Amino acid sequence: MCAALTVLAAVLVPLTLPLGWDERVYASRFDPYAPATPFSAPRTRGVPLLLSPVAAWSDSAPLLRAWLLVLSGTALYLGFRPWLRVVPRPSAVWVAAGLYGTVWTFLFYANSAMPNHYTAMGALGATGCLLLRRPCRGGVVAGLAVVTLMRPNDGAAVAAPLLAAAVALPALRGRAPARIAAVAGGLAAGALPWVVEAHLRFGGVRERLTEASDTQGGMRPVLAVVHQFTALDGPLLCRPCAGDGVWPPAVDLWLLLPLLAALGLRSARRAGAAPGPLWTAVAVALAAAAQYLFLVPYAAPRFLLPAYALLAVPAALGVLAAADRARRSRTAAAALVAVLAGHLAVQGVLVHTHAGIQERAREDWRRIAVVLHEAGVRAPCLVTGNSAAIPIAHTAGCSSAGPGNRTRADALVLRDAEPPRWARDWPVHPVPDTYNPGWTVVVRP
Repeated sequence: MCAALTVLAAVLVPLTLPLGWDERVYASRFDPYAPATPFSAPRTRGVPLLLSPVAAWSDSAPLLRAWLLVLSGTALYLGFRPWLRVVPRPSAVWVAAGLYGTVWTFLFYANSAMPNHYTAMGALGATGCLLLRRPCRGGVVAGLAVVTLMRPNDGAAVAAPLLAAAVALPALRGRAPARIAAVAGGLAAGALPWVVEAHLRFGGVRERLTEASDTQGGMRPVLAVVHQFTALDGPLLCRPCAGDGVWPPAVDLWLLLPLLAALGLRSARRAGAAPGPLWTAVAVALAAAAQYLFLVPYAAPRFLLPAYALLAVPAALGVLAAADRARRSRTAAAALVAVLAGHLAVQGVLVHTHAGIQERAREDWRRIAVVLHEAGVRAPCLVTGNSAAIPIAHTAGCSSAGPGNRTRADALVLRDAEPPRWARDWPVHPVPDTYNPGWTVVVRP
């Protein structure tokens, strides 16, 4: 199943897709992708570590994507593998992998230099290893270390319900100290590089947290569940989300996954299986999603991948329960096939659509870079302008500065906007044939 999903992702999202904004930030830590772009407080060193075996010596984006595709497929296998000895029906594990692996956000990001799939698999694997009758402490430590190394906030969110399960579940109390130590050890191992960097670059943990919150728009109680709902069909980053709608068929994920998970919990209870492991998966899923639903003031579909992965386990039992019913009823069989086929069709359309959009939109950066070079802007150079200045500058081989920086800027990149007052007399060069129209390059005389 994991191999098939990896191949499917390779078919739907081409390996030739240019690196995105965040991917360029991570890859530019390495010389082949220089110049280095700003590395802000919320970012961690987890993704650059994943890239290092290839990015340290090659600037080939297709090669990097091929490596990441193999890595994500391996992570998919390792994340679901422990659950074969946890769930009452082991065949549910490959169904769960299929449910998670056909969500369009996984398929789109399978070959991407982004942290969320690895966060999801770390959380899933750590939870499964913790719930084993004889806990795999190495798996718990490794899984939580991966989660925390990728996103420290996710590490804390996942660790809290796991600690509670180790203490509260009767089946786990016999080895509770070992389980608690494994959770704490994984959390500490993953957080250590972040803490060290906080002191070296930001003046301490509190200062880094404050700067990270400011960069994210201020972490605060907010009804971001509305933003996540509208982002079910994209865009990849909904910031701000005002006025964004949702394609109605895309809602199927939020309807099916809870419904199937509830059916799976009910079928497990009827079969006499211990409820603790499945409810722990649900608790970890809710904890991982809560911060993005109620604290982060913007949305990205990839933020919820950990929740989808954990909910896929009880949902898979729900699919098997529905399949048992379908064996006795042609109507139920037809309904189940129609629902699952519809889900696959919707997710396939979404990943194909976004792959095409990103391919064309990222080509705009190359076109803008060509105009910059034709206007005489070449390395070493500094580019500023709107929020897309970072990937455009990197594509052109320049450094980037924040919007409004006038001190050393060699050029500004703007879209549907007039140059600021201090650059009104600079020559303006329109960028032709772009996917998103209205781009102009303003070059210092």
